[in-house]
Amino acid sequence: MSQSFATPWLGPRRGYFADWLTQRWVQVTGRRLELATAAWLDGPVGDSRRIGPDSLETFASGAGLCARPAAGAGLMPDFAALAGPGFDPAAVHPRVREFYERTSDFSLDVWSEWHGAFRPFGALLARLFSRRLQQLNVPLAPLQTARGLTNAVTPFEDPRTGERRFTGWVRRNRGTGDVVYVGAYSLAHLPGEAGPCVRVVFPLPNGNASVFMRPSAAPDGSLVLESRGRGFGDAGFYFVVRDGASHAWVRFVRSFHERIRVFVEPPGELRTDHAFVLFGATFLRLHYHLRGPA
Repeated sequence: MSQSFATPWLGPRRGYFADWLTQRWVQVTGRRLELATAAWLDGPVGDSRRIGPDSLETFASGAGLCARPAAGAGLMPDFAALAGPGFDPAAVHPRVREFYERTSDFSLDVWSEWHGAFRPFGALLARLFSRRLQQLNVPLAPLQTARGLTNAVTPFEDPRTGERRFTGWVRRNRGTGDVVYVGAYSLAHLPGEAGPCVRVVFPLPNGNASVFMRPSAAPDGSLVLESRGRGFGDAGFYFVVRDGASHAWVRFVRSFHERIRVFVEPPGELRTDHAFVLFGATFLRLHYHLRGPA
C-alpha cells in the first residue's frame, strides 16, 4: 500500500489535521442548512480515519439499508429515468445505455493525462489525502493503471419498500490494489435544474464530496454529463460536512467542474473521456476503454 505524508491525528471526532482543516474551510466559507430542506444533499458520509472499499456498506448498515448484489448490476436500474426537459434517453446510443444499466458486465481500462504544472499538485494531494484515505486516488501517470481497474457494482435498497436508494461503485487499481474511487450513484432533482441529474457522492471524513451532472445527448449518440452550474442549487460540485444527524455545512465550488463524454467509436468500441476543469483550465483528463459483452 502506498504511503502518504504524516498528518497529526486529532482524535476520532476531528480525525487527521489535514481533513479537519478542510472541514473548517467548508464551515467558514459555506452555509449551514437543515438536510430535510435540501434532501438532494443528504448522502453517504465517511469515517474520520479512513474511507476504503467497505465505507458504503458501513454507512448503509447504519442507515437501515441492505446491499443487493446481483449479476449484471448497473449504476442505474433504468436509463430512461434520466428523461427530462432537454434530454431524451432514446437519443443516446444503445451501447451507452447498456453500460449504465449493466455496468458490472464491463471491464475498465483507464489512462490519465495531467496537464502542465498541475501534475505536482496532484501528487501532493495524493500523498496528503488520497492514498491515506483510499479514496479519489486518481492515477498520476498512464502506466500506473496499465493492468486496468476492478469494477464492483452494488445496489443498496430500503428493505421495507424495495426502493434502490443508491448504487455503490468501487474501483481498484489491479496493479497496486489501491482503491481509486468509492462512489454512491443515484439520480437527483435539484432546485436549479429542470430535469434529473446524475448524482455521485464520494464519502470523505465526516462528510462527502457530491457531484451533480446535467445530462445531454450529442448528435452522434454520445452521452454528455456536465457539472457546470452558476450557483447553489445548480448542477456542480459540493463539499458537505455533517453537523449531527440533521444538519450540514455545504460549500458550492463554482470554480471546479467536470465533463464526461461516453461514446461509441468505430468499429463499436465504447469509450469515455472525463475532463476536470479548475478556474477554466483543464488540469486532468481520464480516458476509459469500456469492454463489455459482444
